[in-house]
Amino acid sequence: MAIFDDLKLITRPQWNVVIASYLGWTLDAFDFFILVFVLGDIAKEFNVANSVVADTLFWTLFMRPFGAFIFGWAADRWGRRPTLMVNVMLYSVVEFLCGFAPSLTVLLVLRAIYGVAMGGEWGVGASLTMESIPARSRGIVSGILQAGYPSGYLLAGILFGTLHHVLGWRGMFMVGILPALLVLYIRSKVEESPSWEQMEKKKGQFWQTFKAHWPLAVFVILLMTAFNAFSHGTQDLYPSLFLKGQHNFSDATVGTIAVVYNIGAILGGLTFGSISQRVGRKWAIIAAGILTLPIIPLWAFSKSPFMLGLGAFLIQFFVQGAWGIVPAHLNELSPAEVRATFPGFTYQLGNLFASKNGNIQAGLAERWENNVGLSLAVTVAIISVALIIITAFSPEKRGVKFGEKSAPP
Repeated sequence: MAIFDDLKLITRPQWNVVIASYLGWTLDAFDFFILVFVLGDIAKEFNVANSVVADTLFWTLFMRPFGAFIFGWAADRWGRRPTLMVNVMLYSVVEFLCGFAPSLTVLLVLRAIYGVAMGGEWGVGASLTMESIPARSRGIVSGILQAGYPSGYLLAGILFGTLHHVLGWRGMFMVGILPALLVLYIRSKVEESPSWEQMEKKKGQFWQTFKAHWPLAVFVILLMTAFNAFSHGTQDLYPSLFLKGQHNFSDATVGTIAVVYNIGAILGGLTFGSISQRVGRKWAIIAAGILTLPIIPLWAFSKSPFMLGLGAFLIQFFVQGAWGIVPAHLNELSPAEVRATFPGFTYQLGNLFASKNGNIQAGLAERWENNVGLSLAVTVAIISVALIIITAFSPEKRGVKFGEKSAPP
């Protein structure tokens, strides 16, 4: 099969890079999604509405562009490998400290700092990976890398379903210190990007390059706004406010459904990432967006755990299927001189513009007599159509050679 042929091209040192970047995004997402499972617990402890606690999601997403710029600039200036190590250590320590927050205000501040670290990881890890592997392998590796996001969500779901009753919400945050161990693997096994080592580094390079490519930057930010609303709109409120809050499912049931739909997400990312290598990045994204639409009623309006689990599996298969293409697509579109900064910065600016998504969905649900399912269905349907339309006008540079200076469009 072609997918295995693409994987055979990857050498052992290159696999070390893929594994490290995948684990970095997995553990980053694990730390982020712990919050979505315990959002209701935090609201009860601090005696506030769920929509107020949802501000912690907003502040994390809001701060991610700052992290993408800071860590991306550092990676373009001093290298992908050392920057990734600092990044992983930062988000692990801050996650641990969240377990000691004495008030909601302190928790909000810590989640904002965590957002800086989370914002930096994706761009640095994706550039390091895509610059280190053969061009023919980008599609499937893009799916592998992006599968780290639902993999982290899956781990958070397992932790919630098995140990939440023992650890409580504070203990779950404290478990978030474990990703710091990944730094040891990166230090001992991962080599620097060969493309970065060949690239001439200049002060002010980001702003010069960004100015030269500003139409592309604006379009990618718009695209990533739709993408982030697509992802967070189907994930952030689903376990806590929908499955547990609206349906009153047990922790074990919520955790099981979360595991099921994240398996779907992982399989979707791998499938569509691989497909995109054959049919093109934009058409694979459009296909995933179209296939999401008929699944929405099953996902949002079913009653039984089985049917909800089936709907969640399918919708995440397509949502994260589209996302599985993003690491390759954005890195191929990016100007070579700022490949660690440009994809991550534009991606996280999209996150910023979509950062009120959780608040909007929670607010609509409260307005509609706490009908979270209706809120999710309406917003995700609108977002899906928007993503399809925007992607249809997307440029594409599938298979572009890395390591060469980019010319302005």
